[in-house]
Amino acid sequence: MPKLKTHRGAAKRFKITGSGKIARRKAFASHILTKKSAKRKRNLRKPALVDHANLRQVARLLPYR
Repeated sequence: MPKLKTHRGAAKRFKITGSGKIARRKAFASHILTKKSAKRKRNLRKPALVDHANLRQVARLLPYR
């Protein structure tokens, strides 16, 4: 079987944690920040884990993680 190519867009957006889970950045944190509360913006800075529903799709894009 041939080697698989890593999806470069996904490789830049997702990181693998030490335990093997897939971390992602949160959406809605790049612009129009004035109307968002400080608490909401602070929580948007923290990374999140990819949800169970999307895990297989994302894992397929990152074959050699």
